[in-house]
Amino acid sequence: MPRVTINRKEHFNAAHRLYNESWSDEKNEEVFGKCNNPNWHGHNYEMVVSLTGEPNPDTGYVYDMKKLSDLIKERVLKRFDHKNLNLDVTEFKNLNPTAENIVKVIYDILRPEIEDQYEMKITLYETERNFVEYPG
Repeated sequence: MPRVTINRKEHFNAAHRLYNESWSDEKNEEVFGKCNNPNWHGHNYEMVVSLTGEPNPDTGYVYDMKKLSDLIKERVLKRFDHKNLNLDVTEFKNLNPTAENIVKVIYDILRPEIEDQYEMKITLYETERNFVEYPG
């Protein structure tokens, strides 16, 4: 049977600061620019969770979208939406919350919840023009 990819799009709003504590303020400013603002800055993130698999012959579904939506809301959105990623999200206590690190954390949160028979990819839009994918 052919494999099909389904996509669920969600969004969340979060603040963060890009900062390497082992660097000087000058070096952080040079590397991260305005994203290093000590008073934080925020994004309206768009996230797409993509699952690839074979449609179930009985339902026609690759994966139940309602189940996927509920999983994303429970595991990711409750954790990230309207939060300061640096301060409120455990995974970023010692990890710089770049888009690259955020997408990997989201993947690691969801992967154990979704059966291995599905290939999974997370796409995270930090802005309309800047986005990352994992696993690329």
